[in-house]
Amino acid sequence: MAYFKELPNISYPSLLPNRNKIESRILVKNIFKRSKLRSDVDQAITAFNYYYVQERMRPDMVAQDLYEDPELDWVVLTSNNITNIRNQWPLDHNDFRAYLLDKYGSDSVISSVKHYETRKVVDEYNRVVMPAGLQVDKDFSFEYLNFSGQVVKVLPSQVVSEITYYQHEVRLNDQKRRIKVLKSEYLTLFLTDHRNIMTYDRSSDFISNKVKGTYNPRVFGV
Repeated sequence: MAYFKELPNISYPSLLPNRNKIESRILVKNIFKRSKLRSDVDQAITAFNYYYVQERMRPDMVAQDLYEDPELDWVVLTSNNITNIRNQWPLDHNDFRAYLLDKYGSDSVISSVKHYETRKVVDEYNRVVMPAGLQVDKDFSFEYLNFSGQVVKVLPSQVVSEITYYQHEVRLNDQKRRIKVLKSEYLTLFLTDHRNIMTYDRSSDFISNKVKGTYNPRVFGV
């Protein structure tokens, strides 16, 4: 079930130079018509599994793996509200490298420090006194009281880590690899809803369930 085959049509006044009548029309796909998951399904945790997108996997490959139909790649994308593959789908190694160079300009910038973060610090009983991942200054330090009531000073070298632009971008790209996928038992329901959404209601422009007309100013001399 290819997505664009399911899109309804618009009967649009022809702008082609070889048209023979001012009433001539052509059928074009209504790309503004878009389906989405029903709210009761979208909010149901049990309707989804989590899926890790491996290196070089495309949406059609995920759809083949899940639903045995690569043309259902749009179901994978819709389930994750992905509208821009370039920005929202994980990049493979070569594309990721090209993206970094295009964004930052050089390897020296990519490998430079973006910011500093805390490392996890635990006390003598393995209790977390400083969680990892907090953005801090380069010279950040802190103190805490141990079980004996003694002050323990933690130096920057013990708690602060450099995070480069490369590490930051790798994290963002890896976060995109964990997607949610609609379980197979909900697929028929979603496809039925999709077909209903892609059907026109009756109106003054109604031609058929899959075709509606648009205003033709040439007919009225405008």
